[in-house]
Amino acid sequence: MSDLFWLSEAQMARLEPFFPKSHGKPRVDDRRVLSGIIFINRNGLRWRDAPAAYGPHKTLYNRWKRWSDKGIFARMMAGLAAEHGEEKTVMIDATYLKAHRTATSLGGQKGGRGRLIGRTKGGMNTKLHAICDSQGRPLNLFVTAGEVSDYIGARALLGSLPNVEWLLGDRGYDADWFREALKDKGIRACIPGRRQRKTTVKYDKRRYKRRNRIEIMFGRLKDWRRVATRYDRCPKVFLSAIALAALVIYWL
Repeated sequence: MSDLFWLSEAQMARLEPFFPKSHGKPRVDDRRVLSGIIFINRNGLRWRDAPAAYGPHKTLYNRWKRWSDKGIFARMMAGLAAEHGEEKTVMIDATYLKAHRTATSLGGQKGGRGRLIGRTKGGMNTKLHAICDSQGRPLNLFVTAGEVSDYIGARALLGSLPNVEWLLGDRGYDADWFREALKDKGIRACIPGRRQRKTTVKYDKRRYKRRNRIEIMFGRLKDWRRVATRYDRCPKVFLSAIALAALVIYWL
């Protein structure tokens, strides 16, 4: 099939430092298996529908599940993103990802408790929180239940902010404690104030327009079907799918 995805030798060379050591029997062809995993995640296929060129589908699934549980894919993305070199501006935002019924259904855990899935006006969702650089490349990602506020995401991401001059965010991040925390880090906030504020918050409107790059990033991640729709019950496995998409789109 001409439309199959294959990692190049240069891409494999960048990923190899993050591979776990093989114990006992050597692993099968890493390039073939990883290329198959990427193909499945990008197209939203069942593992049993993997093209024969990638080898047995059980091999693909077992590698995917084992490395996801160990956080290998998330470390790949974080490791390559650490080379970003951003010194000027970062952006923060969050987006909803629809949870499929296969991710929420299991007796004894009504509503998907423990799976970071929550009920919102749009149904059962997971929320993706992200920090990206001035070019719209993701630097840090994590997921929460859909009903979790942007404040919680901001608090969790605060410690991972790089040493930059500006942070761009929408009104969902307009909180006095967040502005003070950014000020303590030497970061200037470009965040419009909430409408219910008694005093108007001044911000750089021209700079704020650049925030559309993080929206574009979310859109590109959602082009991957296993990201746009959550099929995985385990939140660590789902986060691995998001990290893999970010890795391939932006950092390879």
